[in-house]
Amino acid sequence: MSIERQLKEQLAENREIVETLIADGSEPDAEYTIEHHFSSNNFDRLEKAAVEAFKMGFEVNDAEEMELEDGSIIFCFDAISNHKLEVSLLDQACEQLITIAVKQKVDYDGWGTYFVGDVEEGDEDDDGYDDEDDFEDDYEDDYEDDENSVKQH
Repeated sequence: MSIERQLKEQLAENREIVETLIADGSEPDAEYTIEHHFSSNNFDRLEKAAVEAFKMGFEVNDAEEMELEDGSIIFCFDAISNHKLEVSLLDQACEQLITIAVKQKVDYDGWGTYFVGDVEEGDEDDDGYDDEDDFEDDYEDDYEDDENSVKQH
């Protein structure tokens, strides 16, 4: 995928994520921890990307090794920033980090953050179940039809 296409898709995703978080009640003026995800099967390239991100002012965590479902190994790290959930700031960071990823031939896997806001009274413990046994029964019912299928709740 070309850098222009990747950037265009990421910028659209930035807007969608911010709109969804705000619509769900996340605090628009709070400071968020934004974790930009990088991965590669080449540790040396990934390390170079981490150094460049650090020089641009991002906090960079240590690279981790992960085994994929097919048994292959990749390395990954996050470039972290803290700021308001503003699309213009996210767009700028994504453009910088996607440029690094392309230059170093590693994957930029998007970004993530956490919901910031008040939990409404009664929601913190209200999972819709009366007790643990009800949860287990309902959970098991979801998987009776096909043991190999996975359903998300």
